[in-house]
Amino acid sequence: MNFRYFSKKIFQSLITIWIVLTISFILFRVMPGDPTSMYVKSGIDPEVAEQIKENYGLNLPLYQQYFVYLKNIVVGDFGQSFSFRKPVMEVIGTRLPNTILLALCAQTLAIGFGILFGTIAASHRGKKIDVGLLGLSLFIYAIPAFWFGMVLLVIFGVNLGWVPLFGMETPGLRGITMWQHILDVLHHLIVPTITLGLAIFGSYVMIMRSSLLDVFTEDYINTARAKGFDRKYIIRKHALPNAMLPMVTVIATSLGFIVSGAIQTETVFTWPGVGTLLLKALTARDYPLLQGSFIITSFAVVTANFLADIVYMYIDPRIKYE
Repeated sequence: MNFRYFSKKIFQSLITIWIVLTISFILFRVMPGDPTSMYVKSGIDPEVAEQIKENYGLNLPLYQQYFVYLKNIVVGDFGQSFSFRKPVMEVIGTRLPNTILLALCAQTLAIGFGILFGTIAASHRGKKIDVGLLGLSLFIYAIPAFWFGMVLLVIFGVNLGWVPLFGMETPGLRGITMWQHILDVLHHLIVPTITLGLAIFGSYVMIMRSSLLDVFTEDYINTARAKGFDRKYIIRKHALPNAMLPMVTVIATSLGFIVSGAIQTETVFTWPGVGTLLLKALTARDYPLLQGSFIITSFAVVTANFLADIVYMYIDPRIKYE
């Protein structure tokens, strides 16, 4: 492992996180409203209002608030949710696994079919199958996720009755085994996974196709052809590993943003994840919960990009010797 490269990426990630935390601190203090407006709409006693501000540390000078804020973030204290009356991390912690489950299933579906269809399209450049797959990818990429989700819900949920209409599990189930509960969750997961997976599938196909076409023009591909290697062997051993470099970045970024980007899909299917939590926090003007969700999402993006850089180091030998 190139420890200089590794330490450089760690330092860059920490600087990025610090910038994100600072922006979050400023952003949620210039927004209108304060904790007193969340408890009492009008006619609040000035002493009570001052006590509430003191409880949240809003009576301190701004620079002191900033250092207290950073200290609390380091120890995992994101404050108290106004609407849930619980610690922010506790509220997010109950929803985050649900979003991660949906995101991982959707990403697995999108990555698998995206790489497959992108490879097929690039291997048959200019032919009908290439034009068809590219047109399908562009069409799916242009469809809003919430609209596509509603169409699937009407067809397979309302008309055919094959899938549940809402939620993550069937209400009122009692006395079932763990295996039956897993099957019930998977049953609810089918259509949301397809909806979210197809929402990002198109971009993967186009990026994979473009990356492979660039690789096909390289000298080492022409050399492999001159040596008489089979086309499938050349694609599998020479083209795909190098074409995956841009895909790693796109996948990592998408994995980070999908934590908050699943809000449309989660809303359509009433999936109890971070997306629907963000919507509720925004509607209720629950600033601590919004701030906590924003920071968690930012951490996810930074972490995903850091992991992408580490994966780059292993799949691209040139980085090891820089």
